[in-house]
Amino acid sequence: MYSSRVDRPIQSVTHAVVNQAPLRAGIDEYGTNTTLTEAVAAFGGDWATAELHQTGALVGSEDFQDDARLANTITPRLHTHDRWGHRIDDIEFHPAYHRIIGASIAAGSHTSAWADPRPGANVARVAQFHLFGQIEPGHACPVSMTHAVVPSLQTTPELAQEWLPRVYSRDYDPDLRDPATKTSAIFGMAMTEKQGGSDVRANTTRAVPQSDGTYALTGHKWFCSAPQSDAFLVLAQTETGRGEQGLSCFLVPRILPGGERNPFFIQRLKDKLGNKSNASSEIELNGTVGWLVGELGRGVRTIVEMVNRTRLDCIIGTTAGMRQSVAEAAWHTRHRSAFGALLIDQPAMSAVIADLQLETEAATWTMMRLAAAADGSQAGDGEAIAFARLAQPVAKYWICKRGPEHAYEALECLGGNGYTEDFPLSRRYREQPVLAVWEGSGNVIALDVLRAMATTPESIDAFVGEVEKARGAYPVLDRHLDKTTALMRVAEPRTARRVVEAMALALQASVLVRYAPAAVADGFVSARLGEDASLIYGSLPTGVDVETIAARA
Repeated sequence: MYSSRVDRPIQSVTHAVVNQAPLRAGIDEYGTNTTLTEAVAAFGGDWATAELHQTGALVGSEDFQDDARLANTITPRLHTHDRWGHRIDDIEFHPAYHRIIGASIAAGSHTSAWADPRPGANVARVAQFHLFGQIEPGHACPVSMTHAVVPSLQTTPELAQEWLPRVYSRDYDPDLRDPATKTSAIFGMAMTEKQGGSDVRANTTRAVPQSDGTYALTGHKWFCSAPQSDAFLVLAQTETGRGEQGLSCFLVPRILPGGERNPFFIQRLKDKLGNKSNASSEIELNGTVGWLVGELGRGVRTIVEMVNRTRLDCIIGTTAGMRQSVAEAAWHTRHRSAFGALLIDQPAMSAVIADLQLETEAATWTMMRLAAAADGSQAGDGEAIAFARLAQPVAKYWICKRGPEHAYEALECLGGNGYTEDFPLSRRYREQPVLAVWEGSGNVIALDVLRAMATTPESIDAFVGEVEKARGAYPVLDRHLDKTTALMRVAEPRTARRVVEAMALALQASVLVRYAPAAVADGFVSARLGEDASLIYGSLPTGVDVETIAARA
């Protein structure tokens, strides 16, 4: 006989949840990241420890993680017109996005190194940027561009005087209105066009001088990230005064002095693989007012330092993604059992976690070495400038190339859970490729390395001098250094990627040998340069201290 009672549900034993990892939240993401804390101290940024712990606790909170989820699932919407038909070109964001970028700006992850220059200022700023980007990377695009615009603005004192105090501000005000009424400003840039892409000299946007000293810009930009920003640097063709055309750089505000909207027409938002919280767009300029930045006809030179700074932030963003990936994978494997033991205690799995951590260690220490070089460059240190000219594109190429595969392997550690949108690693897997594409994809960066070696021989001396500091530590590293310098001498476009890969591994190994714990340096040199080196994560050679390295994850 069947019971007809329906007044209370029966709790089925199949609904009991066991052997699942708890939410990874309520964690100080700075204090628990041993590699980051060691690197910050090693390169002179430990005076910022208290602020970094504050940020670590904030981004590690459940509320912040939930805001990251909301910002990436309730994505930006374009409103071209208001209800009465007026053109407004407005981007609507979920409030979670504004909370995230507001906290990031308040912590100084945009321009603190410029606003308060001191030893280790860039190291501290890089750590802040890393922590926010680890949990929510999309907002980092306008934060990065605002940081990177500073040296370009400094080429034109009257514009610098007007805009830099707002750029340095830690206020966040998303309202578009007369710049004179705002205490802060967020910057973007619009360089690429549909016919040229990375070949910005093929741009067709035109700038015509006006009687008041401004220029009227007309053209179509294929990619413009963060079009909600207060102002942009834009490249356009101009008459140079010698009867020639040349690219010049212009500051284009969304709102003109006095409150009138500058003609800045957002045609559509790009439907991207990842980076969903960030509004990337296609725009048209039609009589749009711009102010010349730098010299007429020298626009590429004016904006190149902005590009270089955003390239460094691509390295930071990829490294932050590696940290999120390996931390989530390590957390899962320490809380889930299979075949009678925790996953982390299974030798095959612990080797994967250790290998993912080795990659993260190499990226983190290299990132911080470049941050220290940025401190030196900002102080006018010629050696630091020469080193960064070559080391930065080398690291950008390699670290950003390693990001997607790293994210995939970490995702696989979570099994089916990792492939679902309920966990953050599926989002991270889609995010990592954009950092290899932004500010120069693989071939562009590799060829830039060759160009740097051809045009600035002092950069070769600085780079070789840096990596040679580790000579004598390991015979296998010495052989790799010999191979690398030989490849650099005969570098040409067909072999550009091979050369840059060798240079990147030499740089990472050198930095780890000099700064990282011995187990990490030993493991990296053996796993990446030794005879048993493998491209598959987890295929570590015998002798690598797997337990020590995995524990750092």
